[in-house]
Amino acid sequence: MKFGLFGFGFDKGDQTWFNEFLAHLKSRGHSLYLYKGLLCNLNSYHTKSDYPILDSVDDLIRGELDMLISLGGDGTMLRAVSYSYAANVPIAGINLGRLGFLASVEKKNVVKALSFIEKGDYIVQNRSLIKLHSTNKNLFYSSPVALNDFTVAKRDTSSMITVNTFINGDFFNTYWADGLIVSTPTGSTGYSLSCGGPIVSPGSGNLIITPIAPHNLNVRPVVIPDSSVIELRPEGRTNSFLCSLDSRYQAVSSSASLVVKKSKQYARIVVLGDYSFSEVLRQKLGWGVDKRTNMP
Repeated sequence: MKFGLFGFGFDKGDQTWFNEFLAHLKSRGHSLYLYKGLLCNLNSYHTKSDYPILDSVDDLIRGELDMLISLGGDGTMLRAVSYSYAANVPIAGINLGRLGFLASVEKKNVVKALSFIEKGDYIVQNRSLIKLHSTNKNLFYSSPVALNDFTVAKRDTSSMITVNTFINGDFFNTYWADGLIVSTPTGSTGYSLSCGGPIVSPGSGNLIITPIAPHNLNVRPVVIPDSSVIELRPEGRTNSFLCSLDSRYQAVSSSASLVVKKSKQYARIVVLGDYSFSEVLRQKLGWGVDKRTNMP
């Protein structure tokens, strides 16, 4: 198989593991392409000339890769999606970070996971992406999509902001808050969850609007169909706000129009044969675990 490996600089322990992983993949006869951010991790047994380098999305398309493997935490996985979604390449995530909702394969289980992939014992889930449309053409111009969420938040002030929100052209609500999150089902276990949003199963066909620290306690997160077009008009005491798409962020002026809707493209996430969303929730969130007996 043709694998692309995506990631950035590791600590010394993960560098050792990474080079062993490369050797294992080569011993299995796989063709490997390395994202440029990984080159700093190569040891003396591997040189840059051994591998074709991935830089732009065009390199992914030309390489005709079977799969892109993200090496890192969920943040790396999100960056892998923004880098590769236009190439329509399936992405598998190996967790070298902490929580690992998206990068769900732990590195101790890599050999087992690779055997699943080699046998074809996996499926590719199409996860919804949201796309930002703005009158500010420089706002995330190279990759205006997110797998998890889009946020607009206050910047350079301790005062809350006002976000006038419209759905399908109709006025929906005015939020007085620190900001507002528009989340996909995949992103419902991220920032939205920490702000009181619901957990929504992937593939459910919804978007979630979640206020960040709202002034009005009667204002709650709302789940709407993912066919909805959401327009946000922020106002505040300053002339700029902070916008983010997953782990990327930029400042935007108050005059910019912000429209969020479901993208026509998808993130193609590799799910192994033994994957279970409910099992992931139990493992990552500690559901069903009674820790009362572990109190000091």
